[in-house]
Amino acid sequence: MTRSRSAVARFAGGLVLVLAWLAGCGHGLSGTGPQDGPASPVVAGPRLQDPPELVSHDGLLRATVVVERRKVRVGDRRLWATTYNGMYMPPTLRVRPGDRIDLTMTNRIDEDTNLHVHGLHVSPRSPSDDIFIAIGYNRSYHYVYRLPRNHPAGTYWYHSHADMMSAAQVAGGESGVIVVDGLRRYLPPSLRGITEHVIALKDFQVEGDAIRTHPLSIGAATNRTVNGQRNPVIGIRPGETQLWRLANIGANIYYKLHLPGHRFHVIAQDGHPVQRVWSADTLVIAAGARYDVLVRGGSPGTARLETLAYDTGKAGNQFPRADLATLVTAGTPVRPAALPGAFAPNEDLSRATIAARKTVVFTENAAGTVFYINGRTYDPKRNDFTSVLGTVEEWTVRNDSDEEHSFHVHTNQFQLMSTDGKPHPPSRRWFDTVNVPVRGRVVLRIAFRDFAGRTVLHCHILNHEDMGMMAVLDIVRPSGRSRDETRGK
Repeated sequence: MTRSRSAVARFAGGLVLVLAWLAGCGHGLSGTGPQDGPASPVVAGPRLQDPPELVSHDGLLRATVVVERRKVRVGDRRLWATTYNGMYMPPTLRVRPGDRIDLTMTNRIDEDTNLHVHGLHVSPRSPSDDIFIAIGYNRSYHYVYRLPRNHPAGTYWYHSHADMMSAAQVAGGESGVIVVDGLRRYLPPSLRGITEHVIALKDFQVEGDAIRTHPLSIGAATNRTVNGQRNPVIGIRPGETQLWRLANIGANIYYKLHLPGHRFHVIAQDGHPVQRVWSADTLVIAAGARYDVLVRGGSPGTARLETLAYDTGKAGNQFPRADLATLVTAGTPVRPAALPGAFAPNEDLSRATIAARKTVVFTENAAGTVFYINGRTYDPKRNDFTSVLGTVEEWTVRNDSDEEHSFHVHTNQFQLMSTDGKPHPPSRRWFDTVNVPVRGRVVLRIAFRDFAGRTVLHCHILNHEDMGMMAVLDIVRPSGRSRDETRGK
């Protein structure tokens, strides 16, 4: 009985702190009942701050990104970081299908860098998403991206893809979110005006007064943040539905998200709307992956948005449980809106004519210091795979190692057909990043459309990419010449 009263007292005291915080901010916000299992008292953190936005107008987004070392606030500390525009959590780039992005990147750090727009269906050739270029110190590069008019709506991200330095630069801070607007048109009218939050998951290790970048151990103790904040408070009213853009934009680690008393209602994954909304009480978000979800406020109270313990295999890493944010449900209740079932139209490649079949095999050495695709380490001068524009291929990605890997391919999204022989639900098959189980395999289909050119496929655990687990894919026109189609440029 004493233990029960103590738990109630801790919860009540914490709730008073949180409600006092809300009153001081003048917001009626939201959450639900106490967290499952043991938990420390709920303490009000800072209010969640969505990143600033750079928004397109009249079909054009002009943006400047400056890469520089700055001492900035990260979580509850001031640390030296590798920043975009002086921020650890840089601006969200918000565009619409059919837009053009004119982006000038200036490098103020003493090593080469570049930019990759993860998941966007744009040309892999300069001056678009060419990850083979290197922007030297004190130099600038002008990127131009043209999104097709039918580009899928959802959440994407941008980050460094510098050869052999991607992990260090992303871990140091070089990553931000991209939003392609358009999801709301699939929502029922009662939900089209809902509150939206970016939930960008970044983590940092500390060395002195700086974020550690060299060497970077995946299994070392790390500090997880949401939008660069430690345990921020997210508010919601009882019955209110919000849109959360969950994005794993760190270098290496996985998340297993859980929000006690709530379910995640998935409306898009990896920037692609689903055909039917599906729900889960936990979501595993592999390195580089994203989910757009609806979350509904329950009874007044608090809940911890947490990442549960996750094990990537005996050769991999064991990530401990950690708190990420506190959801507070408070304020004037609203009538819960009906959540959608059917959502967006999806193309199905299950009956497509298959032009070629390829096998991609992930392996690594016993020490876990060298990583291979089909027995070879990355060489940017070598073409490892060739695919023909306008065709559909079936790929088997096989993991012959004792740890999970996060498979990603540039330029085109793919349809996940099966994992370890189990068919993937047809209504939610589209991805650009997918987890490959230990000693397992995934089968996927890719339609090569709109753009030709050299690009890459790799493990999105960036330490693995930098240690060799990347290969070059050359998408060629039927004539064999590797240049862009005019449509979509």
